[in-house]
Amino acid sequence: MQSLNVFLQIGGAVALLLFALHQVRNGMTEAFGLRLKMVLGLGTRTPLRAALSGFIATLGLQSSTATALMTASFVERDLIRARMAQIVLLGANAGTALTAVLVSLGLEALSPLFLLAGYLLRRRHTPAWSGTGLALIGIGLLLVSLELLGHATDPLRDAPRVIAFLSMLDGAWPVAFVCAVLLALLCSSSLAAVMLVMALPLSPALTVVMVLGANLGGSIPPLLATLKSAPVARRVTAGNLAVRAIGCLVVLPLAPAAELILPVLPASGAGLAVSVHLVFNLLLGLLIWPFTGMVARFIEKLIPDEGKTADTIQTCLKEEDLETPALALAGASREALALGDMIERMLTQTRTAFRKSDPAPLAEVSILEDRVDRHQQGVKTYLSRLGNRATEEEKRRAITVLDYVINLEHIGDIIEKGLTGEVRKKVGLSLRFSDEGYKELDTLFLMTLENLRMAQTIFMTRDQDMARRLMEVKVDIRNLERSSAQKHLIRLREGQTESIETSSLHLDILRDLKRINAHLVSVAHPILDEQGLLVESRLRAG
Repeated sequence: MQSLNVFLQIGGAVALLLFALHQVRNGMTEAFGLRLKMVLGLGTRTPLRAALSGFIATLGLQSSTATALMTASFVERDLIRARMAQIVLLGANAGTALTAVLVSLGLEALSPLFLLAGYLLRRRHTPAWSGTGLALIGIGLLLVSLELLGHATDPLRDAPRVIAFLSMLDGAWPVAFVCAVLLALLCSSSLAAVMLVMALPLSPALTVVMVLGANLGGSIPPLLATLKSAPVARRVTAGNLAVRAIGCLVVLPLAPAAELILPVLPASGAGLAVSVHLVFNLLLGLLIWPFTGMVARFIEKLIPDEGKTADTIQTCLKEEDLETPALALAGASREALALGDMIERMLTQTRTAFRKSDPAPLAEVSILEDRVDRHQQGVKTYLSRLGNRATEEEKRRAITVLDYVINLEHIGDIIEKGLTGEVRKKVGLSLRFSDEGYKELDTLFLMTLENLRMAQTIFMTRDQDMARRLMEVKVDIRNLERSSAQKHLIRLREGQTESIETSSLHLDILRDLKRINAHLVSVAHPILDEQGLLVESRLRAG
């Protein structure tokens, strides 16, 4: 029963440690998130600045995982080069190691001061002060958790069974290494794993082994988080894992000499783990630095760019059908419908990225946009070869098909060059819309998808009633866009933080979705024009 109580106390202390790290990260993001992202995104012009930007960002966010994911997202958006990204992560690894040293300096007595100062600052309404207050509360809780962890592990130091188990573990380093990897992976933090290792009564050699395992385990969560991202993003996190794995393979055989080498370090006893953690990451960074370009090229070979799959839609445009314009128009119409399906997929993936604040679905959008461009050009070339063989009615139909695919191509450009950039900005800067603003934008996304499906049906069936409804929806879209913009301005005047941070983004997304709907509605124009239901001007008669 006493053993169960001890492990519960250790578990509670570790949980508080992870919660405290999360609060520090949230607070720093709230207070200085944009500045940290700018430091990371713009501070990579030289290798030294890249390493410093990763170091500073990690000190602020208290998480090398968060820095790795931010770096991967910037590489995916072509804001950071692959080699510089690896140097950024070397700086991030050093930053998290220095954090471990700082929190292990025995500052537990200052935890009430941090908590009190954090509580007072948290009551301020300014994001910078409020976020700083939350970060200070997190630091206070972090120090409390370390004190609890020390008290919880005190009974283990003299427990015969624990001593026997650690002695057994001391003779099975591969098992100890794997245990440390799993511990860091479970905590999603090498810092938390190193703090736990610091609290255990381990021999110097076993300390080295488990710190190495914690370092390797800490590089796995970012890799898992980018598995569905574009290859360029996966290379960043895979490169970080490879670098740490190489470091572990080199240092692990030297663990038996730990008792001879480590006494010269400034820290000893409980501080041995954090000293090893710091020295390992500093030396690894210095030694790998000259070879980061080689690492980036090696990882690029392991994770190549996804090749564009062969297009099968092109078979809709058959050469022999040009002799029979009706068949050629049918093939071109099927091609146009296929293009519409690709546009729907692009819009759906963009909305998914917007809803989940995840850039991974956007990787497919660029590939699809390239296909849309090529197939649109193919349809234009194909229809231009109909020549004089087509009747006047068939020529009008060809123009209708051509207009539709051109509008679809314009929509693809708006999605790829406009909406995806705006969604990437939302994700990259961790921007959060107000609840009302988010609902307004998501409603417009859904209406746009529904209008796209209606436009596809109208193009295929030329249904007059449905064409009329689509024209009426255009008015609804215009009113919704105007209403959302007005409500957004009201929220700005009320000083809502989310609305202030996302102001230009909100209006840009509204504008682009409205433009997409304008292109979709154009499919109804020739149908209604043939019925004499359109007027040349929207101006009222004077």
